[in-house]
Amino acid sequence: MAGHKILVIDDSKVIRVRVKEMLPQGNFNVIEAKDGQEGLKFISKERPNLIMLDFLLPKVTGWEVFQKIQSQPQLKKIPLVLMSGRKEEVTDKIPEPFEKHFFAFLEKPFEKKELTAAIKSAFDLAKKRPSEQIEVAASEGSSGDIKALQAQVKKMQAEIAALKKQMAQLVTIIKQKLK
Repeated sequence: MAGHKILVIDDSKVIRVRVKEMLPQGNFNVIEAKDGQEGLKFISKERPNLIMLDFLLPKVTGWEVFQKIQSQPQLKKIPLVLMSGRKEEVTDKIPEPFEKHFFAFLEKPFEKKELTAAIKSAFDLAKKRPSEQIEVAASEGSSGDIKALQAQVKKMQAEIAALKKQMAQLVTIIKQKLK
């Protein structure tokens, strides 16, 4: 992980410094943002290898930064650790399990072991995230499945119409025989 850029977006200088101090020296370039607005600028400008995002931020909230990241395919690929001292505020907006949203959650306050585990989890989850091409192919596959089902329905409707016609002919023949 040598030379990785980590963007820490947190309004608490203590948290930003704590993250920096807990990381192995020399392996990471830590970029600090004090609010969501500054964080978004750094995300675009620096293209970090990992984003550590506080959920409760001034100016632009962590929720808004999260939504911005999720709305852009090139940003969705960046491993993300969402941090908060109030987990319930996060779960109000983003239902658990967080892994299905492809980010790690780190509850404040945290220790070095928890930070390391969250970072590892964020990288693992980012690798598991389907790429946009796969998502597009899947949605196209779904539309292809729908078209195939529609063709089957049309074929079955034609068969039903033919069976109804045959049934009407049988009824006619039976009536003639009964006379």
